[in-house]
Amino acid sequence: MLRVLAVDDEKPLLEELLYLLRSDPRVRSAEGASDATEALRRVTRALESGPDGADAIDVVFLDIHMAGLTGLDIARLLAGFARPPLIVFVTAHEGFAVQAFDLKAVDYVLKPVRPERLAEAVRRACEQLGRSEESPAGVVAGDAPMAGGPAVPAPRRPVAEVTVADRAPDQIAVELGGVTRFVAIADISYVEAQGDYARLHTDEGSHLVRIPVSTLEERWAARGFVRIHRRHLVALARIDELRLEAGTTSVRVGTAELQVSRRHARELRDLLMRQATG
Repeated sequence: MLRVLAVDDEKPLLEELLYLLRSDPRVRSAEGASDATEALRRVTRALESGPDGADAIDVVFLDIHMAGLTGLDIARLLAGFARPPLIVFVTAHEGFAVQAFDLKAVDYVLKPVRPERLAEAVRRACEQLGRSEESPAGVVAGDAPMAGGPAVPAPRRPVAEVTVADRAPDQIAVELGGVTRFVAIADISYVEAQGDYARLHTDEGSHLVRIPVSTLEERWAARGFVRIHRRHLVALARIDELRLEAGTTSVRVGTAELQVSRRHARELRDLLMRQATG
């Protein structure tokens, strides 16, 4: 079972996060900190007490935008310790995902936090720590009651992850601020790798999903998506121009110019030629 510290400088949001964490039977304890100073003091005390100490912390759930040090700053400081706790970022801003995963974050949860999405972050933390996800003896997962409160529903896969796998194959589920939308794959021009996430670019904007680009490459090959770089997967029909300049290759997709790696350049040229003559 996990020992957790939640950090957020907005008290109502911190209290809600703590309520959800304490409702999860896989969480042994959940304490809160309302600023970076308090968070660092608690983590330092936890590290000094050792992994089996009374103050030990397994996972820190961190807001990013806070007064003074940001959640990213805290994560960078914790990375300097020999055995830092795991980090889960909880934020209203999707634009920091790349930095978060560069800092080895376990997960990146968008606000407003949905219970099933937080449950998935807890599952990932348990998995990384090698902890059993089973509830304590006599407690059925999902039915552990809060003191004086009703039973808590069993954690489920996040809505977006369920529908990515089970939705009709011509759509993909994307999530923003707790709202799940379904985007037609035909509307996606290219995909950009961002750590464990992928950013889907359409004419209307972009969407972040927790699916590796390598997975989308495999799923969407039959739909005309080709890998042109370790960071980019492109819909072949959306390529407007192929450019060869000074030994480098790039493509224009709408207003975006994307580099093509040397290992993919010849294959891409052949595919475009076949498409043009077919």
